[in-house]
Amino acid sequence: MKRGRININPESQAPSAAEEGSKKHKGRSSGFRLGASCRQDTMQDWGNLPHHVVLQVFQHLSLVDRARASSVCRRWNEVFHIPDLWRRFEFELNQPATSYLKSTHPDLIQQIIKKHAQHLQYVSFKVDSCTESAEAACDILSQLVNCTIKTLGLISTARPSFMNVSQSHFVSALTVVFVNSKSLSSIKIDDTPVDDPSLKVLVANNSDTLKLLKMSSCPHVSPAGILCVADQCHGLRELALNYHLLSDELLLALSSEKHVHLEHLRIDVVSENPGQTQFHTIKKRSWDALVKHSPKVNIVMYFFLYEEEFDPFFREETPVTHLYFGRAVSKEMLGRIGLNCPRLVELVVCANGFEPLDDELIRIADRCKNLTAIGLGECEVTCSGFIEFVKMCGGRLTQLSIMEEVLIPDNSYNVEQIHYEVSKHLGRMWFPDMMPTW
Repeated sequence: MKRGRININPESQAPSAAEEGSKKHKGRSSGFRLGASCRQDTMQDWGNLPHHVVLQVFQHLSLVDRARASSVCRRWNEVFHIPDLWRRFEFELNQPATSYLKSTHPDLIQQIIKKHAQHLQYVSFKVDSCTESAEAACDILSQLVNCTIKTLGLISTARPSFMNVSQSHFVSALTVVFVNSKSLSSIKIDDTPVDDPSLKVLVANNSDTLKLLKMSSCPHVSPAGILCVADQCHGLRELALNYHLLSDELLLALSSEKHVHLEHLRIDVVSENPGQTQFHTIKKRSWDALVKHSPKVNIVMYFFLYEEEFDPFFREETPVTHLYFGRAVSKEMLGRIGLNCPRLVELVVCANGFEPLDDELIRIADRCKNLTAIGLGECEVTCSGFIEFVKMCGGRLTQLSIMEEVLIPDNSYNVEQIHYEVSKHLGRMWFPDMMPTW
């Protein structure tokens, strides 16, 4: 067998081992230099990102991550202090011994007060149940002397700890913000010791800008104090308060020609001393004046009363749109609602007792043509009565939350059959709830 001849060019001979090693070494050295160059270019690229790009990135980071990123380079540190990043801030004040929630570091709080107080516009304080946390919030408020805050929220995550703070301390701190901001549009100060004099300071400095005021469970405010706000703040669109502050004079003030259309009125009806609280009655003409002036207003009422305390309510037509009963409510009261609440949109009854509510629900379906949502907890309704209610409401019921235990089988339907019948009238699949969803 002949073997093929191989022509070998001396110039193309394989390199020696030393040359091969040298080339490999050079290759590794060249590759290393290339990697370092790439990394350097990459660092330069990140460091040269435009301010607005870094700002967009920072706005999606938590405060801790933002602070870490600010140490990458001088340019990023400059972006960290751009005013736009400090317009919205939530101070979280919790005591480690009593709360598992995170807390804003004291050093950061001082840095914000020193460098960014004038940039703050949308501020909230979230405190735990400790009085020390609420006092810390007041200390911060009292230092915001160069601020232009637009929205302020004081939030207690557990029991209302602001109520345990000295009233003079709280009012003094709050007044600092009221006086210096002069552009407040939204204030949420539920469960606080705010009082009439501090509301007058609020009005004197922010009457042209205030649009939202939530101050439920503020025992030191009188009807005259909230009336002062309504009289002077003609741009007020949303108001939340306790029933004891509601008056005919207040509704008429909110209905004046100078006042803008009210959009949302929330009223909490709470019994602090069962059987001892006397509830006044609001005249029908006062309600009528409000609805005439603000025909689209949502009037939301939360009731936490005992059955014997409901007597003054809904004896005349009341333009309430959303009703929530946190305790048992009688058949008589639900009957009044069917007769006198034609604007009703949503009804939630947590408990009633052990008498079927067929007639009351059918009356509500017949008279409350705007009803779109209902929830029933510890109540009783026969299957036939419930199907008739759904049939009368039809597809306008966008939310129907009924516990399975509420439905009582009768001669016409049982619980298994009700699913099909209700789904047919609603025009969509429906099942009773296994647990409350409200």
